[in-house]
Amino acid sequence: MYNGGMADTLCDSYHPLYLAGIQFFNAGDYFEAHEVWEALWHETAGPERRFYQGLIQTAVGLLHFCNGNLRGALSLYRSSQDYLKPYHPSYLGLNVTGFSEQVTACCADLLHLPAPSTLDFPVDLAPEMELNPAPSAWPEDPHALLPEDD
Repeated sequence: MYNGGMADTLCDSYHPLYLAGIQFFNAGDYFEAHEVWEALWHETAGPERRFYQGLIQTAVGLLHFCNGNLRGALSLYRSSQDYLKPYHPSYLGLNVTGFSEQVTACCADLLHLPAPSTLDFPVDLAPEMELNPAPSAWPEDPHALLPEDD
């Protein structure tokens, strides 16, 4: 279990891909958030790797929810929460506990359906990520950080 530490104090050393993913995520561009976080995940080792995996799964789960794939959304909700659990209460400037609560509130109707069939994504409950401390600068064009298609 991760208990915080030096990574929580590094306000000016947030990776640009981490920040770009947050920008995409907060805009509801879950596919793009997943793309940049996955690129970051590939180049990361250590405790950050599982943290990014949790963010990736959260983004993909919400993408599935938006697209009506409720079974996939529910599965990824559960696995993403498991990935993020060791990083509570905060990690890399993110209030992980608060973020997880927002994701749970967004998925509440999904979690309580006996057999999901159709359910609209609750846009008004879409979770948002906020960093504390805030970065000194955000990427000007997060699209420029998206990986190129092979």
